[in-house]
Amino acid sequence: MFTTTKEVLTHAEKTNSAIAAFNCYNAETIQAAITAAEAKQQPVIIAYGERYQEYMNLEAFAAFTKVLAEQATVKVALHLDHSYQFETIKRAVHAGFTSVMYDGSTHSLEDNIKHTKEVVDFAHAHDVFVEAEIGSMERGAFSDEEEGDGRLTDPDEAVHFVKETGVDFLAASIGTVHGMYDGEPNIRLDLLEEIKSKIEIPLVLHGGSGTPEQQILKAIDRGIRKINVNTEISLTAVESMRNTLEKNAKTHLSVVMEDAQEAMVTHMEKVIHVYLNQK
Repeated sequence: MFTTTKEVLTHAEKTNSAIAAFNCYNAETIQAAITAAEAKQQPVIIAYGERYQEYMNLEAFAAFTKVLAEQATVKVALHLDHSYQFETIKRAVHAGFTSVMYDGSTHSLEDNIKHTKEVVDFAHAHDVFVEAEIGSMERGAFSDEEEGDGRLTDPDEAVHFVKETGVDFLAASIGTVHGMYDGEPNIRLDLLEEIKSKIEIPLVLHGGSGTPEQQILKAIDRGIRKINVNTEISLTAVESMRNTLEKNAKTHLSVVMEDAQEAMVTHMEKVIHVYLNQK
């Protein structure tokens, strides 16, 4: 069933779990995410990044997702991930996205607050929830995200930011990266704990790919309710395609994509299971 991001994160708060927000950009990724969620009987968030617009039309993506969500046996929310342009956010809101992320992390704190507040005012007027980011994550291996400077979230700045903007969810930079890690990850759980002690809204972890399971579980226990996953699912799909084509270089495209979708479903099920945070 199609629902709001706020509703699924409220469920996560009640169950001390996190909801997987899978970055999707075509039919196979959307279908894989919903199929995996149904297999685990858990809510899921379908996330679409602004950078995918030239590859996948935003309005078509929303329409396709909503049709599958209405047919699903679990709750499915639709989220706009990492958007820098107000025009993209407006399009997403009008297309039926249930939440949007404005990424003002490259701006000064004052400008980030100013622009985020404008997004919040517009989105809330249309009953859409808003995620924003304080700090800036570095770009790891195999990522297609924008480069960040690795600046960690300042807890006091985060408190001020949330108060001034009225944002609904906050993405905190605590040492994860976009993509896969080069070397050992250094996740600042102590920083996350301090942020959580000062902020009541749900916290979001970007950079779920490659983050060790035990670190993920500790982050969930410290208030993370939404975790973004992209690169590791992409790598799984690409590996599946490679294997299929190695067996038969002239395999029909439908078979290549079907195999890739099945591989993604299996991987996504494992991710969702971890995020259940069952002791």
